Amino acid sequence: MTKKSWTPLVLLFLCPVSLEMARADQLLLKNGDRVSGAIVKMDGKSLTVKTDALGTVTVAWDQVTAIQSDGPLHVVLPGGETVRATLATSEEALELKEAGRKLPLGEVVAIRNAEEQAAYERLLHPPWTRLWAGSATLGFAGTQGNAQTRTFTVGFTAARTTEADKTSLHFQAIKASALINRASVGTAQAVRGGWGYGRTIASRLLVNAFNDYEYDRFQDLDLRFVLGGGLGFSIWKGERSRLEVLAGGAYNREKFSPAAPESAFSRSSAEAYWGDDASYRLNQATSLVQSFRMFNNLSRTGDYRINFDVGANTRLLKWLTWTLNLSDRYLSSPVVGRKKNDILYTVGIGISFTR
Repeated sequence: MTKKSWTPLVLLFLCPVSLEMARADQLLLKNGDRVSGAIVKMDGKSLTVKTDALGTVTVAWDQVTAIQSDGPLHVVLPGGETVRATLATSEEALELKEAGRKLPLGEVVAIRNAEEQAAYERLLHPPWTRLWAGSATLGFAGTQGNAQTRTFTVGFTAARTTEADKTSLHFQAIKASALINRASVGTAQAVRGGWGYGRTIASRLLVNAFNDYEYDRFQDLDLRFVLGGGLGFSIWKGERSRLEVLAGGAYNREKFSPAAPESAFSRSSAEAYWGDDASYRLNQATSLVQSFRMFNNLSRTGDYRINFDVGANTRLLKWLTWTLNLSDRYLSSPVVGRKKNDILYTVGIGISFTR
């Protein structure tokens, strides 16, 4: 076959490759590197691009000197307006072709592809019944023979997160018994639950409110009712992790019923609290959450409470999750004869859900 006869075949082979390259979004960085792929999003700090060779790549937005998109993207302007247009750069300015507008690269607030824009809009004004995600676990353990024991645990967590606020629910319970001298004796019985709500009022500032309930038979606690609220500040919020610090005030009412009926008593107090909420996603399947609160008693100076919760979730299937939750409650002034610290933990398989 002659050289000339090869030419059409080579052109025929290279044509789809050239078209594919032409269809890719193009980036030019300050160091001269070029990145080709599909632009996913830009959040003001970094730009995410999906490439065939390198997978998902994230580059600092201030390192981008030129950008060209194959198709329309959603661009958020400084005033909050969102424009859908094909992008190109000229004279260090971003050109929005369909809109006939230009602006400096540094003034672009955000860029999103169609999928990211749909996810963003879904979070703006969703109905109350949407955006819930969580998991529920149910556990039972026992022995039969020389020792006869029964332990039942249940746990539930759910959260609804939008661009503006977050609502969370939590519940944990344990009931355990053992057969001693042919008599069934309770060894653990506790219930903890509550709800929380936080709303962003500035870029990093938020307000929060919460309501907690607690029962612990072996701490002689019939009911602890806590209602509080305060302010929070977002120290860090990234793709995989977040950290918030919070502080405020709370009202606490406790009712205790020791063995002797005449010793039963209730007490109410004002409290000042501080603490943090943190989360970290190890990978696509596993995530960690942590919450700490210290409540300083303002009515009885020197008394305090500490709440510490930590949990790990690993998604095994789309609906099946392995969970580990630990809930620690420390009380500086318990009922006489009772320990100050109570830890409740659950581990097992649970059902995860999203709505």
